[in-house]
Amino acid sequence: MTDAASRAGRREWLGLALLALPTMVIGLDLTVLHLAVPNISADLQPSSSQLLWITDIYGFMIAGLLITMGTLGDRIGRRRLLMIGAAAFGLASLLAAYSTSAEMLIATRALLGVTGATLMPSTLSLISNMFKDPQQRAFAIAAWMINFMLGGAIGPLVGGALLEEFWWGSVFLIGVPVMALLIVLARVLLPEYRNPNAGRLDFASVGLSLVAILAVIYGIKELAKGGSLGVTVLTIATGLAVGTVFVRRQRHLDDPVMDVSLLTRRSFSTALAAQLVSLLVIAGTQFLILQYMQSVLGISALRAGALIVPAMLLSVVTSLLAPALARRVGHARAISAALILAAAGLLVITQATPESGLAAVVVGFSVLSIAANPAVALTYDLVIGSAPPERAGTASGMAETASELGLALGVAVGGSIATAVYRGSLTSDNLPPSLSPQAAETARDTLGGAVDVAAQVPGEVGDELLDVTRAAFTDGLQAASVANAAIVAGASALVFVLLRRRPGTDDDMSDVGVMRTEASPGEPSTGTTATGEETLTPR
Repeated sequence: MTDAASRAGRREWLGLALLALPTMVIGLDLTVLHLAVPNISADLQPSSSQLLWITDIYGFMIAGLLITMGTLGDRIGRRRLLMIGAAAFGLASLLAAYSTSAEMLIATRALLGVTGATLMPSTLSLISNMFKDPQQRAFAIAAWMINFMLGGAIGPLVGGALLEEFWWGSVFLIGVPVMALLIVLARVLLPEYRNPNAGRLDFASVGLSLVAILAVIYGIKELAKGGSLGVTVLTIATGLAVGTVFVRRQRHLDDPVMDVSLLTRRSFSTALAAQLVSLLVIAGTQFLILQYMQSVLGISALRAGALIVPAMLLSVVTSLLAPALARRVGHARAISAALILAAAGLLVITQATPESGLAAVVVGFSVLSIAANPAVALTYDLVIGSAPPERAGTASGMAETASELGLALGVAVGGSIATAVYRGSLTSDNLPPSLSPQAAETARDTLGGAVDVAAQVPGEVGDELLDVTRAAFTDGLQAASVANAAIVAGASALVFVLLRRRPGTDDDMSDVGVMRTEASPGEPSTGTTATGEETLTPR
């Protein structure tokens, strides 16, 4: 294949712009609901358990079905699955907007998660078909990821604007016109691709994967929220056990839902791990610094959100520049250097204090964001580039699942460390002695609880309680930042070692960034590495 023939044209770039729209909507829907929770509570009056499911079920279902939907796209056609999912997502959005009970909203949010799971791997795997040139593909994947990031970043702002003028259901209607546009233009701008040799979908594997992922994520979320330790451990252990059964089943199926052999490719598995770690530290740090800015420094929610917008915008620029850097120095060096810079940003956050930490958290999070997000973009490129073309849907589903796990783990790991330090710092010796046992326990539980208690007690006692609890939360933020810095620095070292090209090891595609071309059965397939070298991969 000549360079000119492999390069994308105007249709492909217009198709990328079209694929960016549902990607942004998915990211937006992950965060847009948060501001509507008080309005939903007042209107539908859900129980605390129902409110938890309303907010969480969407992400649960997406994470649980991404691998399955990626594989389904390989079988029935990626464009077809995208169009079916878009239609269903639009319908589910309408039903959610006009829900009349908490139970109905939970069900429609779950349906949104199921349909959202069809959109993410479909968009990413279609990009792998549309952009055969490694340089163009790397840029396209970075642009795809940026739109997901932007959706998540603008979700609270868009939701707040809608709630100022309309009812809570309006936040669900954002995706309806986008999905309608996608359905109209998909046949014109997007190619169709499916694996002609795909077999039947194994529904037992679908069930096992869903149970495994949902159990693990639910357990992680409960751990982060301080739930029962016994129940949390049992839930996670059950998920891991079911996951083991799932993996073993895949090894013996002629047509597995997940091609576990992909994990034996060093570039693929290392990229997945780096992706998970990068999103873990981003999500966990953002979760903590937003609480710090609001509850420790007393900044409004709107201002706190606005302060991290510049970091998100800068990360857009660096993510777009990342593919060019990787072409010059290689994926291993680029990702490793980005993760080291991310660790430096986390160490800056450790300089925050209860009195004057705004500059430290804003600068530190900005450095983290502009370093870790490009690393994620490059890992997506490695994941798609190291998978055979006929398994791109499965690979993209696995990449998205790793992303969702990273986001869940980030809040769990960072939140659990910060909470442990916070509670350990608050003893009967440093809490105001005049507090009732119940008030003291509430203050030990969360910083938000401490702020509520401080508002209900006499002035000097309330001020003393705020000083102590804010200092304890800051200690927790610093400890979590140190732990995350150690995690990301370790990931940087592993990436540098495992992704370095080694002579004579192209059998597991250590020459990362490979884009294969088609070959006749029995012949070697040719490909081009991210640095432009031609490779041969035996069939």
